[in-house]
Amino acid sequence: MKFDTILEHLGEFGPYQKRLYLMVCVPAITCAFQSLLPVFSMALPNFRCATPGLANDTYKSQGQGHDVIVNGSIPWDRDEDGVSTLSECSVYTNLTAGNDTRECTSWVYDKTTFTSTAQSEFNFVCGNKAWRATSNSLAFAGGLTGSFVFGLASDLIGRKKTYFFNVLLHSASCIGIAFSPNMVIFNALRFIEGMANSGLYMVAYVIGMEFVGPSKRVIAGMVIDLFWCLGLFILGAAAYCLRDWHHLQLALSAPSALILIMWWFIPESPRWLLSRGRDAEAEQIIRKAAEVNGVDLPPKIFDKSTLKQENQPQGKVWEMFTTPVLFIRCLIIFFNWFVISMVYYGLGLNVQNLSGDIFLNFTIANIMETVAYVLCIFLLDRTGRKKLHCGSMLLGGIACLATTFPVIYGNSYHMWITTALSMIGKLGASAAFGIIYVFSAELFPTVVRNSGMGVNSLFSSVGGVVAPYIADLGILLGGSLETVLPLIVFGAVTVCAGLLSLLLPETRRQQLPENIDDAKTFGKASSKKGLHGDTFCDSNTEADKTQDELQQGDNYTSFNLQGSDVITFPK
Repeated sequence: MKFDTILEHLGEFGPYQKRLYLMVCVPAITCAFQSLLPVFSMALPNFRCATPGLANDTYKSQGQGHDVIVNGSIPWDRDEDGVSTLSECSVYTNLTAGNDTRECTSWVYDKTTFTSTAQSEFNFVCGNKAWRATSNSLAFAGGLTGSFVFGLASDLIGRKKTYFFNVLLHSASCIGIAFSPNMVIFNALRFIEGMANSGLYMVAYVIGMEFVGPSKRVIAGMVIDLFWCLGLFILGAAAYCLRDWHHLQLALSAPSALILIMWWFIPESPRWLLSRGRDAEAEQIIRKAAEVNGVDLPPKIFDKSTLKQENQPQGKVWEMFTTPVLFIRCLIIFFNWFVISMVYYGLGLNVQNLSGDIFLNFTIANIMETVAYVLCIFLLDRTGRKKLHCGSMLLGGIACLATTFPVIYGNSYHMWITTALSMIGKLGASAAFGIIYVFSAELFPTVVRNSGMGVNSLFSSVGGVVAPYIADLGILLGGSLETVLPLIVFGAVTVCAGLLSLLLPETRRQQLPENIDDAKTFGKASSKKGLHGDTFCDSNTEADKTQDELQQGDNYTSFNLQGSDVITFPK
């Protein structure tokens, strides 16, 4: 019998699968920690040049005598709003005469919100201000590398071994970051941690989903995102309690030990074992699951149809570029993945640049993300993929673009509007991130679906690499639009991507393409119309069945359930 038939007989989401799924969802919490920890660990407090020759200089005034020394050593700068502050990057060359200045080489930081951040410890300011964006970008570049390296490793040596290696690498790099002696080692460890973070999330996601039956995979694929959100809420609470970045980094590294303990109780994927010809081991795991679920299995559960399913050949993704229609469709899909990833992570990192309390802003953003995923669960099959995706993109994009109005026509009292609009942008970006997985997977024909989703993951990772530079665009360029400049960029590309998605065919309640020829004609008006104008094949029942097999079966999820060499990951 086919493997999904075995799962249906076993119980698609029985007690055994629930325990396993809960264990593999825990890494999503710790991966969320490290992905957006820079919001706090690399926050930029107010700062100024340190007073030359004053060993105990502090940002906070120590009294009138201290103020006299500081004012005589550091010039005052006036911003475009006419507000004067002590210079952040210059000190007087001659303290006794003249107004000549030079660049300072040491700084003092405001410790009101954070007692210490990596930004203040490694002095990512003035001439080095671009290093914050570079450091964050390196972490996402590590994620890009990790998705490729550990995707191949999980197919070559197995899910469980790859999972174990990622847990060790994740734990070691997280702890090492807290003890980094300089900027070079700090950034190198962040790259390694990025690799481990993406690899750990990916393999945990694969293991969990490969044990879930066809009818439960849609909901299971979304629930793990809620664990990600839980991790973000815990991160915000921990950052509020621990204002020193070393302590925060170490505290959030501790749960990795729990993941390592749980590894002993996580079995190897039977699907992977079958793809490697290790039928006896796969059967032993399946029968143990049946025992826990209280189900009796027949004496023989694997046959030629099982092995054929796990090793069926896949097409090549370049075949999707053979006609103008498919070429344009692929470009739109890839561009949407790039934009969504860039905006999602960019808005997450941009929380530290918004006005108001950073902890409150971060929490509100997390609430918006959670609401977005819940809405997707309820609306995805009711409104259709294209309408919901385009609506989410336009909502987020227009909200980000609208942030220019409080800056141009308002004053400092209206900055809360900018923050509120940014949160609406986060709602739209998060919803689009959940929808694009389903939508794009259904648009690719079966023979190239896994490869196509692999390319999607590549563009998504590139978007993550670019995101930190856009998030810090205001800091790098300055000017009166410093706060909203990143939001303008995010909004413009999001609206563009959302409108382009209207050129894609709707996939809800349609017989999905199996091969390249099907993809060429998919979505054309020649198909018969069903209820509410939805396009159906000749048999509505057959169409719904085909869609269910994609959404809930082997080919729905972004990774391969059949032993291919392409695996992608949700975050």
